[in-house]
Amino acid sequence: MSSAPGWPARLESAGVAVRSLRRSDADEWQAVRARNHDWLRPWDATVPPGAAPRPSSYGVVTRSLLHQAKRGQCLPFVIEVDGRFVGQVTVSNVARGSAQWGSIGYWLSADVAGRGIAPRAVGMVIDHCLGPVGLHRIEICVRPENTNSLRVVEKLGLEQVGYAPRFLHIDGAWRDHRIFAVTAEEAPEGVLVRLQTHQSHQ
Repeated sequence: MSSAPGWPARLESAGVAVRSLRRSDADEWQAVRARNHDWLRPWDATVPPGAAPRPSSYGVVTRSLLHQAKRGQCLPFVIEVDGRFVGQVTVSNVARGSAQWGSIGYWLSADVAGRGIAPRAVGMVIDHCLGPVGLHRIEICVRPENTNSLRVVEKLGLEQVGYAPRFLHIDGAWRDHRIFAVTAEEAPEGVLVRLQTHQSHQ
């Protein structure tokens, strides 16, 4: 049984569920990723020339993620709507000690985009990280061209704290990223509350 704080977990809000990734998700994961290849390709991480190739099979990737999750180094979550796999939210690079922070990445199937699912899923994970997981700071790095992801951090009220030129190798080249972050002190009631406030003002 895992001793990592806040893992495994299932989170729910307004019809959106976020749950721990499972090895049995392989078929659904592959089907959703195949349908969304063109939609996701501009934002997918790639391997720079000369670097070791990334694992390509779901099984290898999942084994690594779940091993890290048991050690408290990451939290790989699945997004579900009506019991259907529609995306992922992964907390990676979890650092303990004097840092107590992690970085969040996410993707969503095109057929459910624009319905407020990504902000709600990411918001639940942030609140979980700043609560039961015990982290102090969460960071999200977004390409300036990725307007959909920028809307997610906007709706959750995350502040831009930096800009990183040529930060990650994405879609075949080194890409700049805007860096957004939130600390536990900045969101004592959680960021889902901010999402509700944002929606009420629309």
